[in-house]
Amino acid sequence: MAVKIVVAVTDGDWFKQLRRQPDLTEVNFWSPSPKAFRALRPGELFLFKLHAPINMIVGGGVFASSTIMPLSLAWEAFGTSNGVTSLPEMRSRILRYRKLDPHTAGPVEIGCRVLTQPFFLDESRWFSPPSSWSKNIVSFTTYGTDGPEGAALWNTVQDAMVPAVSSTGFSEEKSRFGEPALIRPRLGQGAFRLLVTDLYDRRCAITKERTLPALEAAHIRPYAEGGEHSPSNGILMRRDIHSLFDQGYVTVTPDHRFEVSRRIREEFENGRHYYELHGSAITVPSMISQQPDANALAWHNNNRYFG
Repeated sequence: MAVKIVVAVTDGDWFKQLRRQPDLTEVNFWSPSPKAFRALRPGELFLFKLHAPINMIVGGGVFASSTIMPLSLAWEAFGTSNGVTSLPEMRSRILRYRKLDPHTAGPVEIGCRVLTQPFFLDESRWFSPPSSWSKNIVSFTTYGTDGPEGAALWNTVQDAMVPAVSSTGFSEEKSRFGEPALIRPRLGQGAFRLLVTDLYDRRCAITKERTLPALEAAHIRPYAEGGEHSPSNGILMRRDIHSLFDQGYVTVTPDHRFEVSRRIREEFENGRHYYELHGSAITVPSMISQQPDANALAWHNNNRYFG
């Protein structure tokens, strides 16, 4: 099976900041401009190449998804996994790259390329990009494993990865990727949030609210209690409804109906707005595989919801 590999030019500070952090499960390879990225499918490889004069491939990850998001949400989702130490530092870098005046620039959007299972090679394992790489490339280029350079790149990555397998999360691939194939991305919290936000068209599934800072990706079954960071275990909700959902005051039935517990009225003598939504159908993604899992919803109905 032929797969694609992206080799992307990265900022040295971004790389250094991330490789200092232990046990990273995901990173945001962000673009300072809100550009769409369609070069890879989920499960293909995304590699980091440092700027000249180093010109070496130094790490990478498994591509999970891409989107365009406000800077504030990208920071909220990934924090220091954005390769910076703070939101002001990230904003300063973006404005510098885009040559915008920090005194007049308003809210900004950025391109997010979400990578899971990131790995950062020891310097002794860095290697050169394919011979066709041009010094004029400032963003990225793509190679296919059905071509000689792409196939050689796939094998070189495997060889470079061997000493770092136990700390990169690739142990299930038995220290190598094997023949070229898609690798299942293991989504983290940040990837989950951005993916669910896009799957629901950036609208609350219950109220249709579109104010992005007010929306959150809710886990149906909490991650700490056996739930996964998967689209079928998530629903995009307005922040107040998410809080009520987590505490059991509201739920969603397996047939995608919103229900409100009598406990809101009993405990708070309030909740008229929520009761107006009782029994309404929620909006779900069109693809069945991405819709809320019926078993997870039944778990919430039986284990969280007050009724």
